[in-house]
Amino acid sequence: MSGGLVDAPPSDPGAPPRRRKRPWLRWVVAVAVTLVLLVAGVVVGVLVKLNGNIKHEDVTAEDLGATRPPKVAGTAMNILVVGSDQRTGKNAKYGRRVTGERTDTIMLVHVSSRRDNAMVISFPRDSLVQLPACRAVGGHPGQRPHLGMINESFNYGGIACTWKTIETLTHIHIDHFVKVDFTGFKSMVDAVGGVEVCLPQRVDDKKALLHLPAGRQTLNGEQALGYVRARYSLGDGSDIGRIQRQQMFIASMVKKAMSGETLTDPAKLLAILDAATKAVTTDRGLSPGVMKDLATSLQGLDAGKIRFITTPWHYSLTQPGRVEWVKSQAGRLFQIVARDESVEGIKGGQAKVGRSKIQIELRNGTWRSGLGTEVAAFLEQRGYHITKIGDSASKPQQKTTILYGPNGETRVPTLTGDLLTAAPRQVARAQTNRLVLVIGDDWKGLKPLRSDDTESIKGFDATHDSCAA
Repeated sequence: MSGGLVDAPPSDPGAPPRRRKRPWLRWVVAVAVTLVLLVAGVVVGVLVKLNGNIKHEDVTAEDLGATRPPKVAGTAMNILVVGSDQRTGKNAKYGRRVTGERTDTIMLVHVSSRRDNAMVISFPRDSLVQLPACRAVGGHPGQRPHLGMINESFNYGGIACTWKTIETLTHIHIDHFVKVDFTGFKSMVDAVGGVEVCLPQRVDDKKALLHLPAGRQTLNGEQALGYVRARYSLGDGSDIGRIQRQQMFIASMVKKAMSGETLTDPAKLLAILDAATKAVTTDRGLSPGVMKDLATSLQGLDAGKIRFITTPWHYSLTQPGRVEWVKSQAGRLFQIVARDESVEGIKGGQAKVGRSKIQIELRNGTWRSGLGTEVAAFLEQRGYHITKIGDSASKPQQKTTILYGPNGETRVPTLTGDLLTAAPRQVARAQTNRLVLVIGDDWKGLKPLRSDDTESIKGFDATHDSCAA
């Protein structure tokens, strides 16, 4: 696994151009379809009847290599999920037509051997990792070993190469794959009777054709498609912000699919599974019979035991816009999955409030040009969310200071615990969910990240209320 700061390989003239076309749409559809297939299959005979809907693709032992991670004893199951952005046929209306397929969506669904918990782990699309060699297959040119973006493997070697890449990086044995097309997304949302979301403010997005009021509301299929396609009108516009928003959407969809009103309505279940099975391609080993047995074993699974986690990451300082994995935390997460353990017993760091929930405005109070941007990069590596970078009203500021709202005191120890500088705290007329860090001449940097700081691998479960986020 590569998480260090290393140079990028020479550019490959045969590499596909970088594209940034709504990656989280495929993420949402991929996870939603896979989880709905697994947890909504209470009417087990339906999966067999819908066998004709599912497409299959072969992945051979030769594709995956001879040094695969060992499978853990027991019946734990790991399913690789990717989202295809193929723009032909019914998908053509969702974007300009391009040749072939690519994926900006890669995640792993882990179902415990006891069937008492499940995890959905997402891998940020901009992750810089060490990619393994993959043979040419199915019209793909093959992949040479190099440092690159994690989603390159799909274009160079298809699903087999992506499968091999994830196993190589995580040391987790993968049992099956599911590739998802998003044309059935709207019908799935409509089949469950809509999905509830919570908006902090009104949204009017002409590009996504989305017009919604603020507050809690249930979206139909057309609205849901606009919601997951919206880029800049929701949240802070960052990739990580979109991941969190889409994870909450999927959690809400899964919670709805597992609810009593869905599971006791055979017609609704049939409609959900019909839409889901039409949207997937799997390996031949993931047959309707295997899906049926897995669905049967998951009948007692509670939504509170389905956890969503993003691979711990930080922004790259050598390649702006890219992310690298935090080795200690990511390694611990992958070890938990590989050994079929649970995240429930993990103790996080001493932070009173998770870093990802803290929004920081940075003000450079020194004459050191670029210091604000430099500090922002290091804070983002720790998981903090930077909302603004600027200069203080007056310079120089001798002391580094943290300003917070009158009701935001509990958020302060998290940040002060990471600073080498002893920053005093002052009450300011600021929003209570934000902090203002004024960098003074006494700025000394950040403390080393503790190896036992596992805050970022806890995630949240499918009962999460997005209005409480």
